[in-house]
Amino acid sequence: QVQLVESGGDLVQAGGSLRLSCAASGNIDSINVMAWYRQAPGKQRELVAHIDSGSRTNYAGSVKGRFTVSRDNVKNTVYLQMNSLKYEDTAVYYCDAEAHSGSYRTYWGRGTQVTVSS
Repeated sequence: QVQLVESGGDLVQAGGSLRLSCAASGNIDSINVMAWYRQAPGKQRELVAHIDSGSRTNYAGSVKGRFTVSRDNVKNTVYLQMNSLKYEDTAVYYCDAEAHSGSYRTYWGRGTQVTVSS
């Protein structure tokens, strides 16, 4: 079994920065893709960014140039550096990981709240 725990969410003013972390633990053989999603009130969950085991990245258009995803394969941790935050970035941010623990499956964290005040 694999557990994901997000941290770093906070209340921040527009224009500010935050760094989110998501640590995977448990019986992990390997992790392929790690990703960040977000869900704002009344909206569907959307992909923010993902990074594969070779550190190739992809971003949603709304965050490109402001957010940076990275990972530490030794620590099984994925990060999301968020700069120039906007009110519309307010959401619960979730990480997921495609991890091999006997077999490949996708695991989710419980989320961390990011609130951007205008």
